[in-house]
This record gives sequence, structure tokens and C-alpha cells, in this order.
Amino acid sequence: MNDTDDTHGTNDTHDTDDMVGDDAAEGLLSIGAFARRVGLAPSALRFYDDCAVLRPAHVDTATGYRYYAETQQPRAALLRRLREAELPLVDAAAVLDGPYEDAREVLRGHLGRTRESAAAARAALEEILRTLPGGTRRAEVLVGGAELAGAVRQVGSAVAAGAARKEFPVLGRVLVEIDGEEIRLVATDRYRLAVRALRPLSIAGEPCELLLDIDELTETAAWARRLPEIAVEVEGRQARVRGGGERRKLAGSDEVFPAYRMVLDDLGAARHRVIANWGGLRRAVADRLDAGHRAITLTTTGDDLLISPEGPEGPEGLEGLEGLDATTLRAICTGPPLRIAFDPGALLPALDASVGPDVLLEIASEARPVVVRSADQGSFTTLVMPVRGTTATT
Repeated sequence: MNDTDDTHGTNDTHDTDDMVGDDAAEGLLSIGAFARRVGLAPSALRFYDDCAVLRPAHVDTATGYRYYAETQQPRAALLRRLREAELPLVDAAAVLDGPYEDAREVLRGHLGRTRESAAAARAALEEILRTLPGGTRRAEVLVGGAELAGAVRQVGSAVAAGAARKEFPVLGRVLVEIDGEEIRLVATDRYRLAVRALRPLSIAGEPCELLLDIDELTETAAWARRLPEIAVEVEGRQARVRGGGERRKLAGSDEVFPAYRMVLDDLGAARHRVIANWGGLRRAVADRLDAGHRAITLTTTGDDLLISPEGPEGPEGLEGLEGLDATTLRAICTGPPLRIAFDPGALLPALDASVGPDVLLEIASEARPVVVRSADQGSFTTLVMPVRGTTATT
């Protein structure tokens, strides 16, 4: 078919009037006029005709010119919006002509894929910007003082101390990452990893990161706790914190922080989930730590979570727990029966950093880090390595 009436072309002789009055095309719109009304190029309208997605109301058999009815405008406008959202034509046709429920399912699926793609692209670009050599990166974040202080307290539990910190000074620091939407605080001592994300009141500048000494950061957080909001200015490896008419400086480090994202990406899907009372689990772990036990075992049976000392060879069965001073807690346990061991000295700080009456444990296997988080606070995550010698029954 030949439509010389193309608003992007040079020949517009067949579009002197929007409404065409010749014979069968009377009252219809030429392809150029219709294209302008619905925001589509004439070439796109020809393509959609060829694909049977948007047929013209009439085609002149002599000239091949296409004509459209005003009643087709809503369909054309919706098609344009779907294509602007990068919906494949097959899916667009399902939305245009399929049942409402099918259309909703198609749109929800595309929305999910779009979000994942955008998040992956954003993360990649932010990572490149953070690590790109040359130039000084700057950012400014406005955040609640008490919220920042709480985040420092939470991740501080995973900062290395003693000999580990002396051997690896970088583990005595907190990684602060700033991107277009949030500020993240990260700490690890190699056996635990804590990540807390904050949604600031405002954020400006480009993605950047810096390493701050935990002692200096803790002191600053104690000062900031009483302030309704504080401004954090980052310039290169330096940070300035303003609030309440005062200003404090924090010096960053040039050390290289462990690649924590690789750990998170390698977690795998959780096969076991346990939700238990935070206070009860903490008391049970603390009691075993105070008693000098170097390892404890968590065992699920039905709706119960059993916490017991780990014997020299490990528990051989549930019946063997009777003589091991086991504490039983009611819990929500999903997945196969589980038995896994922890160093109470590593698990207790992770529990102390949690918020709320319940705690959630997500376990992929006995060989991978276990996610410990508050059941009602997804912005804070702690990873704790289990100890060897036991298995998670699957």
C-alpha cells in the first residue's frame, strides 16, 4: 500500500483537511491527520496495520490510502503508551484484545521485568561511578539523626575487634555508600556481615562511597542522636556532618573494603525459614555463651525450635537433646527439618542488632551464611556464618 500522506515526508497533498469527504472515506481521517492526533508516525501506523494490531477503518482500493475513524483514537493512544513502555507487540496485542485478567497479568509481568532491568542497570552504573578513577565525587544527604545513630549501632555489631582488627584494619571501618535513592552502611568481621539501608530525607550529587573508622563514626552518631536531622556532605574521601549549628569532620580511608555484594549474590535461595521470639532466642543463646559453650545447635521439629549446646561430636538425633540442656521455643518453621550450629559469640551480636519482637532466620544450607533479620524491618540484614560439624537436613 502507498500512503503519500506522511507527516515526516515531503508530500502532504492528500491532507489539506483532517476529515476526508470522498465516497467510502467520508467522515474518516487521513493517515497523516490521524497520526498527529494520536502521536504516532504514519510509518508506525502502516506497521501496525501490517501486524493486524491497528487496522485502518477504510483502505482506498484504487490508491491504497489508509483512513481511520475517530473512534479508533483511544486504541491507538493506548498502543502508543504500551510501546513507549517497551512492551513487545505480542504482549501489546494481548492487552488490547485479551480478557482483562490476561491483560493485567501481562502488564504485571512486564512491570516486574522492567523494574529488575532498571535496578540492575542503575546498580551497574552506580558501581562504575563509585570506582571510576579521576575527579572528586561529591554528594549531600539529609537524614534523621536518630535514624543514622540507630543504623550505626546496628552495623557496628559486625565490625572486627581485637586481633582481627589489628591484622586487618579495614575491618574496623564502616563502608558508607550513597547512591540516587539511599545511603547504606556496611560492616563485616569476616564471620558476620551487617547491611543497613536508609531512605534519606533528601539526597543530591553523584554516587560515592567512603570508609569511616567505627570509633569516630560511633562518637558522631551519639552526638547526632539528639538532632531531628543532620546533613552529611561527602567530598572525595572526606565527610562533614552538620546539625544543630555544629559541624564535625570525618576522615575516610583509602583501604579496599571486602566485596560484600558478591557474598549477598551468592547466598542462594532460602530452603529454611524460622521466625522466633527475639527475647526468648536471645536469652537462650546468651545463657549458652555465659556457660562457656563454644557452639550451639538450632534444631527445628514441627513448630518448635530447640536451642542446645553442641556436643563433642554433635547431636546424633532429637532424642539426644534431652541431656543437653535444650531450650524449646515456639516458632514458625518452613522447609525441611533443620539442624545447624553457630558460635554463640557470633550469633548473639546479630540478634542484639535486630529490632522488634520477632527475628527471622533464612538458611540456604549449612555451608552458607545465614540471614538474620527483624521480621518487620527489611532494611537491615545481618549474615552469620554457621560452624562446621553439623548439617541442615533437607
